[in-house]
Amino acid sequence: MPWRDHPDSYAVWVSEIMLQQTRVDTVIPYFEKWMKLFPDVKALANASEQDVLNAWEGLGYYSRARNLHKAAKIVASTFNGELPRDLTDLRSLPGIGRYTVGAIASMAFGMDAPTLDGNLRRVFARLFDVGEFADSPTGEKILWDLVIKNLPRGHAGDYNQALMDLGATICVPKNPRCLICPLMQICESRKNGTQELRPVLKPKKIAPQYVHAAAVIINRGRVLLAQRSADGLLGGMWEFPNGRVNADPAKELTKVLNATYRLKAKKKESLGIIQHAYTHFKVTVHAFRCEAVSIPKNKNLKRVRVNELDNYPMGKVDRQIANKLLKQM
Repeated sequence: MPWRDHPDSYAVWVSEIMLQQTRVDTVIPYFEKWMKLFPDVKALANASEQDVLNAWEGLGYYSRARNLHKAAKIVASTFNGELPRDLTDLRSLPGIGRYTVGAIASMAFGMDAPTLDGNLRRVFARLFDVGEFADSPTGEKILWDLVIKNLPRGHAGDYNQALMDLGATICVPKNPRCLICPLMQICESRKNGTQELRPVLKPKKIAPQYVHAAAVIINRGRVLLAQRSADGLLGGMWEFPNGRVNADPAKELTKVLNATYRLKAKKKESLGIIQHAYTHFKVTVHAFRCEAVSIPKNKNLKRVRVNELDNYPMGKVDRQIANKLLKQM
């Protein structure tokens, strides 16, 4: 892993943010590209948000990228471009919580700091056969107490990394490879036959399904894009004007365009249907090629050259629509 034993704490920080809710094999190429584009804190702080989101496109959970960018600006202006070693200062930075503080402090600064990522949570829940919901306040407290109690002084960085690797390669979520686990003899859930039941997690709610209609409005080699609000899902990203519909996407398209953007357009032909699952909901998007009747003045609407769509960061759904469009041009 390119961030292991890296001399720069910035690299450890970037990797830990990228690894939140994302697999290692997915992160590696993004990390390598990121470090070429933004080799240090000051380079990231001086970059535009659009360049940052472009580099992050495809990793998901885009608030991580925006927080990383905001934090870099603070580090550059307040801490002379160096991540603070004071843990209170470190945790005050956007996007850095208790887990990330411990990971950076132990692996980048050699401090005796505990951490509890998803892998460690699973390892400790199995090692001590924790029956509480691991994602509840009570379960979290139990696991943090166990992590702190078992932290080897002077070796926290190696220890945390080793347990992360154990969780990623052996103590995996399904079908853990207990027979080759170096901790098999001291694992309580292995002794009790409950390793497949740990960690205990709260039941997931059924994800709602939404239907959207999107307009691909092209005129003279330019296509209309809308920029999402900086807050919330896919904040700051670009998309094709769209809206949620109830029954017939083709019939309701013009209505939602007018209601959402005060945009008037004529539907011409279908570009296809795209489905995607987010963390808390699923969406089906019906994309239509359209002709504009009137486009209002709106700072969040922009006509861009079709051959420059790659320069505008998008979520996975809109990138698929853009790729469909490019194939037809």
